[in-house]
Amino acid sequence: MKITVIGAGNVGATAAQTIAYSELAHEVVLVDIAEGIPQGKGLDMFETMPVLGSDTRVYGTNSYEMTANSDFVIITAGLARKPGMSRDDLLAANAKIVGGCAEEAVKHSPNAFFIIVSNPLDVMTYLAFKKTGLPRHKVIGMAGVLDTARYRTFIAMELNCSVEDIQALLLGGHGDSMVPLPSYTTVAGIPLTQLLPQDRIDAIVDRAKNGGIEIVNHLKTGSAYYAPSAAAVQMVECIIKDKRRILPCAVMCDGEYGLNDVCIGVPVKLGKNGVEQVLEIKLSESEQELLVKSANDVKANMAKLAEMGF
Repeated sequence: MKITVIGAGNVGATAAQTIAYSELAHEVVLVDIAEGIPQGKGLDMFETMPVLGSDTRVYGTNSYEMTANSDFVIITAGLARKPGMSRDDLLAANAKIVGGCAEEAVKHSPNAFFIIVSNPLDVMTYLAFKKTGLPRHKVIGMAGVLDTARYRTFIAMELNCSVEDIQALLLGGHGDSMVPLPSYTTVAGIPLTQLLPQDRIDAIVDRAKNGGIEIVNHLKTGSAYYAPSAAAVQMVECIIKDKRRILPCAVMCDGEYGLNDVCIGVPVKLGKNGVEQVLEIKLSESEQELLVKSANDVKANMAKLAEMGF
């Protein structure tokens, strides 16, 4: 396996490091426009491999030639949020960056799977889908795995139990309009609604929706990167190892949940072919309404992209 990570910032570098440590690929290529940064970080990672017992080779570069014939391309490039900013505030700047990265990467790796991490996530996934021309099962947005991880974390904190016992789903866009599903949330098979009162569930849902900005407000000069990079690597691992796990990911909808021509978070089966199935679970009327509202929010940003000429 050969994996390219575009963007040598905190998310990209941490993802490349995790892939190398886990020996998910024989070769990892870290790409960034900043001269010396990917080369330095890549060499530093490579030099840790003898200590960790991994034979993964890590390279840094400012061009795309070294990325040729990658099996995966993870796009993390783009501006990070600052306090007071929404993910949508990044739309214009990151569309230019992500669009260019996708076009260059697919020229050199036309058969790769593309995992999108850059914000605003759902719109950037849509843009990468259009720019690469790849089928929908090969262009996948990361957000749902991250959002679910945050949701599960907060439930574990509330119940003082293991995160491993918590199974959860959420749908919709990566942001304030995401749709956590308490009705599909269990702790060791026990419905969450039997363990917590509604007001505590509502508080956890709200915290999950604002999980990203909570970290931004703490850091002040950056955004989350440990959990986002771990989520992206988990998706790659599911495909490489043909795990066929059911995870919420942003994909292009083709009639599922009544949605068309929009990339948004839905439950998918991730295996060796990428998105092998989109699962349509039964939603309540209110949950369906929230999902449609979330999709409309994403479409509004997609319309802004079109107005900008992307």
